[in-house]
Amino acid sequence: MQRPLAFHVAGLAAYTWSERPDLVEPAEALESEVWPEYNRHGDVMGAHWGRLREAFSDFQFVVADEAADEVVAEGHSIPCAWDGTIEGLPAGIDGAVEGAFRLLGEGERPTALCALAIEIRPSRQGVGLSSPMVQTMAALGAAHGLANLIAPVRPSRKELYPLTPIEPYARWMRPDGLPFDPWMRVHARLGGEVLLPEPRSLRITGAVAEWEGWTGLAFPEGGQYVFPRGLAPVWIDREADRGTYFEPNVWMRHRLRSTDQAG
Repeated sequence: MQRPLAFHVAGLAAYTWSERPDLVEPAEALESEVWPEYNRHGDVMGAHWGRLREAFSDFQFVVADEAADEVVAEGHSIPCAWDGTIEGLPAGIDGAVEGAFRLLGEGERPTALCALAIEIRPSRQGVGLSSPMVQTMAALGAAHGLANLIAPVRPSRKELYPLTPIEPYARWMRPDGLPFDPWMRVHARLGGEVLLPEPRSLRITGAVAEWEGWTGLAFPEGGQYVFPRGLAPVWIDREADRGTYFEPNVWMRHRLRSTDQAG
């Protein structure tokens, strides 16, 4: 059995996809449990997601409860180039993915790790796995000699405020000085700093009938619609038979310390 990554939760072990390819398919099944259907049809993400296994297996990891023979969580990240400036941030998660594959094709060395997703089985949510997942992702970046983990954070409570632009939402704070949003708060408690709200991070387009199927709503005429679990409205153009949605994210950064394993 492969040596697991450090994962500080009793009874659980983390492995990269390259270490435990036998766990990849069970882990991928988590996607349908975690994500709303519409969120699985990104224009850019959909075109590249299936390539992560071949191109970046060392940067995807699974968390397993081996006693229960169950995959309980999965983390996705991708090495990218970032110059350390706000101006140099990728154009959302779509830009990060496109840039990472371009970098790979050109044979250039990455300088940062970009988080893509953390998926925790619904039955295991709320029991303290979020922080260890982020910490494991950061440790992967440090082990590869990367200086920063940048995360286009998908704010988990934003779906309750779909008409509020991401720029003011990202500034909302609690009385204790931590971000209002729970997922941003996880990152902040681990030292993550907010860099930039990104209103057009993930693009999803589809025919009107596809959007109706993804959301369970009817869109009788063109216009802007709020829909279940959407972080922002979808724009419906019935004449063009097209629905267009841009999911907002918030860029956050964790500074990493390299380890003896750095390559």
